[in-house]
Amino acid sequence: MTRLEAAWAACPRTAFLPSSQRRNAARDAPLPIGHGQTNSQPSTVRRMLEELDVRPGQRVLDVGSGSGWTTALLAHLVGASGSVLGLDRVPALVASGGAALANMGMPWAAIAAATTGVLGAPQLAPFDRILVSAMAAEIPAELVDQLTPVGIMVVPARGALWRVTPGEPPHRLGWYRFVPLVRN
Repeated sequence: MTRLEAAWAACPRTAFLPSSQRRNAARDAPLPIGHGQTNSQPSTVRRMLEELDVRPGQRVLDVGSGSGWTTALLAHLVGASGSVLGLDRVPALVASGGAALANMGMPWAAIAAATTGVLGAPQLAPFDRILVSAMAAEIPAELVDQLTPVGIMVVPARGALWRVTPGEPPHRLGWYRFVPLVRN
C-alpha cells in the first residue's frame, strides 16, 4: 500500500461530508458541502496530492480547506513530526471541518478562519507545501512567496491545475474546474 493509499484508508471521505451527502461519498464527483462550496472530486484530490509530493515532517498549508478532508489527508501524509494548517473563509466550514478533523486524532493538524484581506498565512511561512482547492484568476504570487525555496504548491488557476516551485516556470497539469478562490 502506498502512503497515499494509506492516507485515503485512514481518512474516509464519508467522515467529512454532510449527512445528506454521505451516501454519495464513493462517487468520483464534487459534492456540495453548503455555502456554495464543494468537497472535491476524489480523482482530482488524488492527482493534486500526488503532484504535491508531501513528505513526513513537512509543514503544509491547505488553502480552502472546506470540509477538512484534504487537511486530514495531508496530516496523515506528514505524520506527527509535521504540521498542517487548513484555512477557510466560511466560519461554518471552519467549525464543521475542524470537528471532523479532530475526530481523526491528528493534533498536528488544525483548521482556522482565513484572515480577512490576507491570502494564506504569511506570518507562519515558509511552508514546504501549499495546496489550494479553489480556482484563482492567476497563480497567487503571495502564496508562492510563502513557500520554502524548494517548496511545491498545487493550485488551480486560469482554468488549469498548476504545480509551482519558486524560481521555476509553473507546470500545467491539465484543465480542471473548481469553485472560485475568494479573497476576503
